[in-house]
Amino acid sequence: MLDPAARRVLDAPLARAAGALDRPWLSPDRLTAAGLVLGLGSALAAGLQAWTAALVLWLVSRLADGLDGPLARRRHAAGAPGGAGSGGFFDITADFCVYGSTVLGVAIGATRGFDAPWEPFAVVLLAYYVNGTAFLAFSSIAERAGRQLDDGRSLSFLGGLAEGTETIAVHALWLLLPAIAWQVAWVWAVVVAISAAHRMWIGYRSLR
Repeated sequence: MLDPAARRVLDAPLARAAGALDRPWLSPDRLTAAGLVLGLGSALAAGLQAWTAALVLWLVSRLADGLDGPLARRRHAAGAPGGAGSGGFFDITADFCVYGSTVLGVAIGATRGFDAPWEPFAVVLLAYYVNGTAFLAFSSIAERAGRQLDDGRSLSFLGGLAEGTETIAVHALWLLLPAIAWQVAWVWAVVVAISAAHRMWIGYRSLR
């Protein structure tokens, strides 16, 4: 829901940052890989209950994830050869790895450190699975049907109540306030489930 507004605010600063980072040795895929490694490190730190380290790693990971696209677009505008979508594929796959592993890491850390129940985190993972299936399936079928949505990203994204901006904020809240992470997880699971149901309905209607 907040992604369009966040992109309007952040596109220009991220483009400037990508320009400052534009060096021959730093490719968009390497930025994606850095975001992946940092995100997995955040999940590990959360599982070990190193909450401050996990929060810092999470935020830096998401910054790297936000910079790979602007750098790729900058290189493409300069005439660099593209990868026929390989960068976009790597990016979305890395995102799913980071999101899922972070949920698992917070669940392990919260259950060990605060005797939190594991069920809300399992429901979040289920909601992520359904939500991801809905928008990835839509993106693939919409492209074949010539009904893709072009907002500058590699895939056709159906808007929803829970998008990237909300996910970054909720995961950061878990790491900032781990004692109440399981209560937040119940609320977040409902939000993601509503978003998944909305995407399923809108995607179905759009492809009819």
